[in-house]
Amino acid sequence: MAESMVDKPVVSEEIEITEKAASHVRNLKMDSNIPESHGLRLGVKGGGCSGMTYVLDFDEHPKANDRILEQHGIRFFIDPKSLFYLSGTVLDFSDGLNGKGFVFNNPQATRTCGCGSSFGV
Repeated sequence: MAESMVDKPVVSEEIEITEKAASHVRNLKMDSNIPESHGLRLGVKGGGCSGMTYVLDFDEHPKANDRILEQHGIRFFIDPKSLFYLSGTVLDFSDGLNGKGFVFNNPQATRTCGCGSSFGV
């Protein structure tokens, strides 16, 4: 029986995760007792001061229409709508003086808010 496309991870040319961000994801999984098999869900939803907000969460399984990407040993689940808005994004992690957290470097964002978790296109 042939495997479905949902089960086959592909290397993303559309979205990139830095090694620093991947390392932090692995640490979060370990610290929160999240099974290694869970993937990181990347998404967007309406809201925030600039129109859309980034979403990060862990999911046990991808949904039927999700794109599955894998980099640095981290599996990502991304729904088609979010993939449209996140194409070209680099997910990084900052622990500098200006704050600690995930940073979305999204070339499609035409405006962002000061907190960095909201954007508009």
